[in-house]
Amino acid sequence: MVFLFVLAGLVYMEATKKHPVNWFPSYSKEDKIPLGTYVLHDLLQETYGKNFVEKNAPPFEVFQEHNLKGTYLFINNRLTFDQVELDSLLAWVKIGNTAFISANYLGENLLDTLHLKTETAVNIQKIATQPLVKLVNKKFATQKPFHLKKDFAINYFSEIDTLSQTVLGVSASFIDSVKMQEPRVNFIKAPIGKGEIFLHLQPEIFSNFFILSEENAVHTAQVFSYLNSTNKIYWDNYYKTGKRVYISPLRVLLNNKNFKWAYYFALLGVLLFVIFEGKRKQRSIPIVQPLANKTYQYTRTIAGMYLDKKEYKLVAEKQIALFLEYIRTRLRVPTETLNDRFYKAVAERSGNTQQETLNLFTFIEHLQNKRFTTQEELLKLYQEIKEFKKKTDGKP
Repeated sequence: MVFLFVLAGLVYMEATKKHPVNWFPSYSKEDKIPLGTYVLHDLLQETYGKNFVEKNAPPFEVFQEHNLKGTYLFINNRLTFDQVELDSLLAWVKIGNTAFISANYLGENLLDTLHLKTETAVNIQKIATQPLVKLVNKKFATQKPFHLKKDFAINYFSEIDTLSQTVLGVSASFIDSVKMQEPRVNFIKAPIGKGEIFLHLQPEIFSNFFILSEENAVHTAQVFSYLNSTNKIYWDNYYKTGKRVYISPLRVLLNNKNFKWAYYFALLGVLLFVIFEGKRKQRSIPIVQPLANKTYQYTRTIAGMYLDKKEYKLVAEKQIALFLEYIRTRLRVPTETLNDRFYKAVAERSGNTQQETLNLFTFIEHLQNKRFTTQEELLKLYQEIKEFKKKTDGKP
């Protein structure tokens, strides 16, 4: 009995304890946590009205739409496009569109394409790094920089192409006063064909935390003032760390503190009932059918779009990308470096011989190095990957 009282007391203390602030870098429009973008999304939707369009699909698919013109807005803590998707993005920008990308970390392929390098600032005077941000244009200059009063990483462009790219904003670390010491470039504009791409390395300025702090919303508005207000704004929902996925009703229940502890007390009551009153009963175990693998159907749908246009090279690249994703998720083998060790690991885990594995990846490398892909080569690639997966999926 004493044990039950102690247990109930611990449960009560845990239930009434103040919930800590969630600093997860979500950047989702649905999150009202400090690093969500609920406020920004609401403001942009109210400002642009019908010209504000949300995109939930991967950008690679979005760029295949006809009459897609305007500004594509990407905000997240990390943005790493694969090469095929990056090529599609840059091709879309070249015809006169705008891409606005804000992230702490950008993919190496994007940086290499634009001849950029980034680094993280280190504050030797203080352990924490609280960023100061400011635009360099005199039209938007203020008496003092805007201060993010939280320990965030300060990333900056250590190398840019000064002949074609324009510096728009800088950042520095807060020391003792709101005065910039050693400002570093964190916001640039780069022309791409008839269009332009904006790159920004401090996405926290678009978060609920920053916009609702003091007069910081002024800086966010100044940054967006570089965008053409008459264009459509395409809001990306796909590349979000806090992107919503399917969740069970139980997960919804546990997100509410009161419901959560009511659920725990109910479980405790059931447990006590089982211990003192319950009787063992046998019942039939229902057969749960495994989830169907829709990868094949998805691949056929995407591939069909481009087979009609005879864009065999593009289909082959997406098929190779999906196969590498299969290697990473199904076989748990990293694909950054393709060497003998990689081939051996893939062969052992897939049930294929090392020679079969080497032959398949040699053929893949051959297709990647070619400028064009024939229909026969595409069919051969499909068949070889299919046979490779058949042995893998057939393993116990």
